[in-house]
Amino acid sequence: MIRNLDKKVKLMVAVTAMASSTFIIAGNPERAGQAGASQLLINPYARNTGMAGSNQSKIKGIESQFLNVAGTAFTKKTEINFVRTNWLAGSGINMNAFGLTQHVGETGAVGFGVVALNAGKIDRTTEDSPEGGLGTFNPTFYNINLSYAKGFSDNIYGGINVKVISEQISNVSARGIAFDAGIQYQTGKNDQIHFGISLKNIGPKMQYKGDGLTEQMIVQNSQSGFEYQFTMSNRSASFELPSLINIGGAYDIYLTRDTAGVLKTHRVTLAANFTSNSFTYDNYLFGLEYSWKDILFIRGGLYTEKYIFKKGNDNLNQQRMTAFTGPTCGATVEIPFGEKKSTFGVDYSYRFTNPFGGVHSFGFRINL
Repeated sequence: MIRNLDKKVKLMVAVTAMASSTFIIAGNPERAGQAGASQLLINPYARNTGMAGSNQSKIKGIESQFLNVAGTAFTKKTEINFVRTNWLAGSGINMNAFGLTQHVGETGAVGFGVVALNAGKIDRTTEDSPEGGLGTFNPTFYNINLSYAKGFSDNIYGGINVKVISEQISNVSARGIAFDAGIQYQTGKNDQIHFGISLKNIGPKMQYKGDGLTEQMIVQNSQSGFEYQFTMSNRSASFELPSLINIGGAYDIYLTRDTAGVLKTHRVTLAANFTSNSFTYDNYLFGLEYSWKDILFIRGGLYTEKYIFKKGNDNLNQQRMTAFTGPTCGATVEIPFGEKKSTFGVDYSYRFTNPFGGVHSFGFRINL
C-alpha cells in the first residue's frame, strides 16, 4: 500500500509540474505563424475528431498517441489502426495515419505510429520561369511516433511519446524530434469520471537545409573583363515547434441500470478540453458521444477559439484565424468476432470548414 501511495505522490508531482507549464506556453496569437511543423497540430484520427478532440481525458488505444499518450496503456493485447483523411476537401491534400499498439508486461503498452501528409503536386518555378512549365514537385511531411504507457494503479495511467519529424521537397528538407507526455485519471463507482492532462510537441528548433538554398552567381571583373562563377549558400532561419498543453475531463452517463446498479447498454459521454497553444489562440473543445453496447457510436463536437464565430469584421485583429467553423460529427460501427472478443471497427468523422468542403476522415481499427 505504501509503495502504491508513493507512486501516486510522484504522479501528482508530475501533474503539478506539467500544469505549471501553462504559464510558460500560454496562448499568444501575436506569435501566430512564427512556429513551423504545423502538421503536428492536425488530428488525423476519426474517433477523436468526431468529438472535436475534446476526449483526451478518456481516449484509449493507438489514437491516444495524438491526444494523450497515456490512453495507449488501455490496450488489451494488440490494436491496429489505419485512417485516411481528405484534408480541406478540394485542396488536393491528403493524410494517412497508421498505428500499432501492443500490450507488454502487466500494465504496459508500446506503440508505433506513422502520420504522412501529401500536399499534392506543385508547379516548379524559378526567377527566370515564374509561370512554371518546368515540371512539378511533391512536398511530403512525416511524423514517426514511438510511445510507451503504463497503468500505475487501477486509476492512474501515464505515458510518453517520442516523434521524429520530417519535412522535405526535392532539394530542401528539415528534420527534428519532439516529445509528448500525458496522464489520465479515472475514478467513481463505475470509473465514470475521467481527468487528463497532456503536454505536446516539446523539442528543439528545426531548420531547413539543402541544395535548394544555394544559388549560382556570375560576377564580371570590370578591369580584366573575366567572369567568375561561384555558389552562394543561404541559411534559413530556425523555427520553433507548436507546443501546447491539454487539460480536460469527461463523464459517463449510463441510461439503464441492472441489479448491480449499472447496465452499459446505453452510454452517453460528455467531454470538455482546454488547449493552451504557444503560437495561436487557445481552444475550448466540447464533445458528446452515444454508445449502444459498445457496437454503435454516434459523436458530435464543437471546436471553439477566440473570434471563431465573428463574421464580416473589418478589423483584421478580430477575425477568425482558422478554417474550422466549429461543429464536428462522426460515427463508428465496431463488430465483435472470435472467441477472444476481438473487434473490427469502421470510423468516420467530418469537420466543418469555410472555405473548402470540410475535412473527411475514414478509418478502420482491429482489436485482437
